[in-house]
Amino acid sequence: MDRAGFGAKSKGYNTTMKRAVKKHSLGIRDILRNQRKASKALVERVCAVTKKIFKAGKVFVTTIQKVDIKMLFTAFCYNLY
Repeated sequence: MDRAGFGAKSKGYNTTMKRAVKKHSLGIRDILRNQRKASKALVERVCAVTKKIFKAGKVFVTTIQKVDIKMLFTAFCYNLY
């Protein structure tokens, strides 16, 4: 069975932001949903900058202590960025 069609059930849940149009304002649940989505977007920016600017998406150190120190310096540099 082809699962790429419109009839297939999704395995996750929809987190797209809702939009108000003329003569149809958003309900309270949609407003709260948009706020929840906006707060997740803040975290995604941190992850994107850490991965792209600081090249810290992958670490090549082998011990947990070294990874902790590397991520500590990455977080410190992000705060200065």
